[in-house]
Parts: sequence; structure tokens; C-alpha cells
Amino acid sequence: MTASRTQVGIIGAGPSGLLLSQLLDLGGVDSVVLERRSRDYVLARVRAGVLEQGVVEILRAAGVGARLDREGLVHRGVAITAGEERYHIDFAAHGASLTVYGQTELTKDLVEAREARGSTLVYEAEDLAIEGVDGKQPRLHYHKGGAEHVLECDFVAGCDGFHGVSRKSIPASVLKTHERVYPFGWLGVLADVPPVSPELVYASHESGFALCSMRSATRSRCYVQCSLDDTVEQWSDARFWDELCARLPAEVARGLRSAPSIEKSIAPLRSFVAEPLRHGRLLLAGDAAHIVPPTGAKGLNLAVRDVDQLAAALIAHYREHSDALLDGYSATALRRIWKAERFSAWLTSVLHLFPGRSSFDRRMQLAELDQLASSAAARAAFVESYTGAAPL
Repeated sequence: MTASRTQVGIIGAGPSGLLLSQLLDLGGVDSVVLERRSRDYVLARVRAGVLEQGVVEILRAAGVGARLDREGLVHRGVAITAGEERYHIDFAAHGASLTVYGQTELTKDLVEAREARGSTLVYEAEDLAIEGVDGKQPRLHYHKGGAEHVLECDFVAGCDGFHGVSRKSIPASVLKTHERVYPFGWLGVLADVPPVSPELVYASHESGFALCSMRSATRSRCYVQCSLDDTVEQWSDARFWDELCARLPAEVARGLRSAPSIEKSIAPLRSFVAEPLRHGRLLLAGDAAHIVPPTGAKGLNLAVRDVDQLAAALIAHYREHSDALLDGYSATALRRIWKAERFSAWLTSVLHLFPGRSSFDRRMQLAELDQLASSAAARAAFVESYTGAAPL
């Protein structure tokens, strides 16, 4: 068995784990990142990439904003449609903006930044187990290359996603979870085709929800609501583009171009929160702690804000010998998380077709959208929640 030591053992080499390692490094705190998947797998994962302005500023401060600033698409508004109606929500009028930048690209930037600074990233760390978080010296056991390894550390940061080992290591008597599983999924297609609009287009339609997004000026990421019983094989490219076109207003659909899919997948939707986010010396962040339906574009933003807060708390522990931020991490983060959960669940309820929906339910959805279009106060609240911007 091979033993090593660090100050913070980070489980998971997604954006949250990599960014936490980067921020700790800049603050003079050592860390080691353990990831059960290969480097190639981590770099190839396709995920969303709509970044709040505050998150962009965190990434710049972490030294990983150069390519984001060059290639990211700044959005100062969003369109929401219902049938042939089209509503525009102006972010700029509220001093806010978003940046579209694929999570795959952000992960590449973070990996390059960590490797440039000589960080220890251990890929294909299998059979990982967490031990001793109730004491002062936790240990992470794992296998790699047929050998057993143990990493001793002061703290363990669980950034290993919804299905990871971190949250499962908290005793059932301590952990409380809250969950809503939605009765539909999103069929997503990535294609090399220009976006149908310079802004995201959210569509509420009698046949179900649709979204036109993008990864660049030449690559689109589009979605249609589908049944959880559907399979990717049932959705040819032609069927997908025809269905997307049918759910958009005619004036928007006329600008839609189709292309062969680069990637196609179906994602179920759920709302999920675990609490507390700290148990002894184990701290949860990102998808290990919470899941939001992608409607509100909050998942990556919540993860970045989690690790920004967590990094500040750990740095204060070592630099200032103060645990005030660590002690407050869970309660402070959960207050922010629940606000994002509320907004994401609300937007999902307004835009999607739910099984058994009545005519009253549909009219209520349309009334919500009309309120958004006609009320300056409703738009201001939407922009604050969607972009993460403080009210003017």
C-alpha cells in the first residue's frame, strides 16, 4: 500500500473539484484531486454552459478566464415563447448579463491551469472509500494500476456528483435529503449549425417544452421535452429538428437550420438538496449536494459559488486559524441553494407539459408568462434570479 498526504483531499475532477483545487492553490493550500474516470472521459463530457456574471468574475479571479473572455458569448436578454407569442426579457435594462461558454471548454481550461501549476490529479482512482471524517485526519482509500493507495488529509471535499461516494458517506442518521423527480426528460442535440437566435429561446408549447441554446456562433445545443420512456434510438435527427421546429413560433422556426447531430442524449429532470453540507471534516459541493432542473441554468453556477465559498473557508482555516466560515458553510450555502431551487422549479412548472394537465393548468402557465411580459417588477425579479445579479 502506498501512502501520501495533503491538506485537502478533493473527490471529483469536474468543474467544481478542479476549481476548488485551483482556488486553494492560489490561497496557499495544498490539495490532491481524485477522479474515478479517465482524463479523456472528463474532458469529453458534454454539459451546459450558461454562466452568471458573478461566476465569470470568480473564474477570472481564479486565473481561468482568458479564453472565456475571448470566446464566450455575452447575452443581455432571453426570449420566452408560448405558441406564436414571443416575450423578450431585457437583462441590460437591469444592469445584468450572462455568458454562454460550454462546460466542456471550462473543464479544459481548468485542467490546463491545474497541470500548469503542477497539481496532483489522479485519474482512474477506483473503489474509493472515505474514512475518519469524524476525527482530525480523514483518509481516502483507492485503487489505481492494481495497487492500493491511501491519501491522508485534513479535510475531504466531496465534488463527485450526484452518484458519487461522498454524500453516501454521511450517516443516514445525519443526512436529510429533499427531492422532486419530474415526469419527463430533455432530449438534447449538439450540432454544428448557427444558433436560431442570438439569445436563448425558451418555448412553452402544447406539445411540450423546447429550448434553443448554443455553444458558439457556429454550434447549437437544442432540446425538446420528451417522455422518460423514450430512447435516443427513437429520435432520428430528422424527427428531432421537425419537432423542435413545430414547437417554435413560425417567425423563429423560419431561421432554424438542421444538421447531423454530434451528440444526442436524454436527461431526466430532478430537484434535489442534501443537508447538511458538512459532516465533521467532509464537505459537499456541486452536484454531490444539490441538483436543479436545467431550465433555470443554475447547476454549474451553484457549483462554482459553492467552491468559491468553500475555498475561502478553508483558506481562512489555514491562514487565519479561524473556522467561522467553515462553521457557517452549510447554512450559508443552503440558503443560496434553496433560492436557486425555487426559481428553477418555478420556471420548470411554467414552461413544461405535465401529464394530466388540465385546461386550467395551461391557462395558469400562460397567465404567469403574461405577468412576466406586462409587469416591470416581475421582470426585475426574473432577471435577478436568472442572472444572479443584485437588484439595481
